[in-house]
Amino acid sequence: MELLTDELRLLLPPMRATESEQDPLAIVKYFTPWTSWTWYATEFDGEDLFFGLVVGFEAELGYFSLSELRDARGPAGLRIERDLYFTATPLSKLPTRE
Repeated sequence: MELLTDELRLLLPPMRATESEQDPLAIVKYFTPWTSWTWYATEFDGEDLFFGLVVGFEAELGYFSLSELRDARGPAGLRIERDLYFTATPLSKLPTRE
């Protein structure tokens, strides 16, 4: 599965573009099928770096990289996936615990 399509690249605002927004949109959702970790991207630098909400042990805003999402492997070789049915959602509406 392609984690970042050309269409999503066009939809993701550049870094710092949503700084002044009170409730920016998460454009894409990534998740691990073997844990409850989830990444919601709100911005992309056009190369490798996302900014958004990371829900893991805690929920926090921060940076994460496309290359690390691509390289991560779970049990039996499972990979991080993109939620194909996710639609752009304000950060305030996202679950902070799975």
